[in-house]
Amino acid sequence: MMVTSRHIAIDLGASSGRVALGTLEGGQLHVEILHRFSNGGVPVRGQLYWDILGLWRGVLHGLKLAAQHGEIVSVGVNSWAVDYGLLDGRGDLLGQVHHYRSPRLSGVMEGVRARLSGERIYHATGIQFLPFNTLYQLAAEAPEHLARAQTLLMVPDLLHFWLCGVAVTERTNASSTQFFNPQTETWAAELLEDLNIPTKLLPRIVEAGTVLGELSPEVAHETGLRGVQVTLPATHDTASAVAAVPAEGEGWAYVSSGTWSLVGIETPRPIITPRTRAENLTNEAGVGGTTRLLKNVMGLWIIQQCNEVWGLEYGELYAQTAEVEGSPLIDPDDARFSPPGADMPVRVQTFCREAGQPVPQTPAEITRCVLDSLARRTAQILDVLEEVSGQPISTVHVVGGGSQIGVLNQLIANASGKTVIAGPVEATLMGNLLVQAGASLPEARQIVRASCELRTFRPRMAAPHAVESR
Repeated sequence: MMVTSRHIAIDLGASSGRVALGTLEGGQLHVEILHRFSNGGVPVRGQLYWDILGLWRGVLHGLKLAAQHGEIVSVGVNSWAVDYGLLDGRGDLLGQVHHYRSPRLSGVMEGVRARLSGERIYHATGIQFLPFNTLYQLAAEAPEHLARAQTLLMVPDLLHFWLCGVAVTERTNASSTQFFNPQTETWAAELLEDLNIPTKLLPRIVEAGTVLGELSPEVAHETGLRGVQVTLPATHDTASAVAAVPAEGEGWAYVSSGTWSLVGIETPRPIITPRTRAENLTNEAGVGGTTRLLKNVMGLWIIQQCNEVWGLEYGELYAQTAEVEGSPLIDPDDARFSPPGADMPVRVQTFCREAGQPVPQTPAEITRCVLDSLARRTAQILDVLEEVSGQPISTVHVVGGGSQIGVLNQLIANASGKTVIAGPVEATLMGNLLVQAGASLPEARQIVRASCELRTFRPRMAAPHAVESR
């Protein structure tokens, strides 16, 4: 990994997209953001959709900028999970790409579980029950719409298809659908068959690191990029982030902290037991044949929605939050916090009032309540992960946007009694780029450690702040 090479990572998130240039040289990875563009749900007639063509426009513009930076080896896309596009026999997109928060999914999971037992679904897939999983989204589709479709592609797979014309599904994102069997590493097609969902839609599953081929002539002409290979990263953004966790040895867990908070460990194989089902843990595929045993928890979404109302600068808000002593607690996974809305601060206050706790009033008090609650929830999940896996955890790596929030990192250390190492912020981009470059997991993590400054937080009861740097 000492040879200089340049790669392009496209990272699509729920609120924005980014095109980044990664330069790998001398055992270090330098990441430069070339282009940012907005993303978000588009409401139409009571439903919610993604502006997939707007994302494609942003991707093409970012690739044009990348063409100005010399020879590029490869490009790859990662995104959030569960959402998809349907293609007809000519490869054209049928309709719009639904948003996972669309009201169309209300009650669908419960209906599916009435037809297929929860025990059967979990035994076949090992995936956490979430109302927006792809299984339930397909069950919500009109039968005539599915009948017209020829291929289902997850969002990053759809972008790869547009980049080079090859229609496949990368394993880490396939595993999030709740119709992938992690033990046989094949589609759990029998679940779809019993729901009368055509299995002809399912494409071939391939591994992260697979080279699909060069950019199509159309894309090459549009962007000015020549001879660039489309190489699959771990297309599930969390899987890319975990590939860049700067861990060493054993005894570590990770928190991929952003709009969602993914709390998990890396295991050599799935763990599917009555206990993991009872705890609603998920077994998602990782890079290099690993499994990410984790829990999907509400993350910074609640604060992000609150700040849509407050309009405060986040750095100042978190600084004020660190001065708040003691706070009530909410259940961040309570269904009331899932929908977007300007009443999010009121929802937090209402929860506290209903629970007979002091009601936070100021933005700093409400934020502290949410962060304390996230830290406590994280600690609870870490305890469960230790129990079901038999793996003691001494260190927690926090990566992603939340790694910048010192007060949250210290609260996690305090609540869990474990050392927290924060960083890198750009774990998803780094994991994407390093998998494209062909790095093994040990190589990737060594490069991340050499490329980033990490902060360490140890359990304490004083005001949260970083106690050590390295």
